[in-house]
Amino acid sequence: MTVPSNSPGADLFGEPVPLPPQRFEARLAGTLIADGAGFETHAVPSLSVTLEGVPGDRHAGHARPADSRVPWYPRGTPIRNARQLSIVAPDELAEIARRLGVPEVRPEWIGANLVIEGVSRLTRLPPGTRLHFAGGAALVVEGENAPCRHAGRAAGDHFPSQEELDLAFVRAAKGLRGLVAWVERAGDLLAGTGIDVRVPEQRLWTR
Repeated sequence: MTVPSNSPGADLFGEPVPLPPQRFEARLAGTLIADGAGFETHAVPSLSVTLEGVPGDRHAGHARPADSRVPWYPRGTPIRNARQLSIVAPDELAEIARRLGVPEVRPEWIGANLVIEGVSRLTRLPPGTRLHFAGGAALVVEGENAPCRHAGRAAGDHFPSQEELDLAFVRAAKGLRGLVAWVERAGDLLAGTGIDVRVPEQRLWTR
């Protein structure tokens, strides 16, 4: 077996050595909710989550209708909701803003629920990473939140002089848009408290 160039090496049987699990502390810098008619969220001191997500938030629910992100199902088909919460990082938002040439991109403009500090390259956290919060809640990372024109349009509304910011956002935010996650354990998410981040062992799958 040929070991990929980015692999940490091979074991005695020629199999790629997996990246070991990691555990470290981060900080929940902000909590937000989309409980109005629009896409944007607004800051609140804390969120109480159930297994359906954030009560009252537009993305809450055990199921959601299939959309353009899952084209293998007819649009509107009920599927499991693995996108209950949206998570972003301040440093990644700052880099998106730099690429767009705008002063800032705020979490609420693009519908974020949680702002997390202290995780290098947050968007690259692998699926299955668990986030254990001081208030008892636990989330599981489903994967990267791919940037879309909808979020870009929401951000662009704050810079009307910038033309086609919705399209530019899709390019600028690639790999920086943050994560989506679902609730594994109900509890509270308290802004300003710590997070126990648990990254699983990672193996590169190749055919």
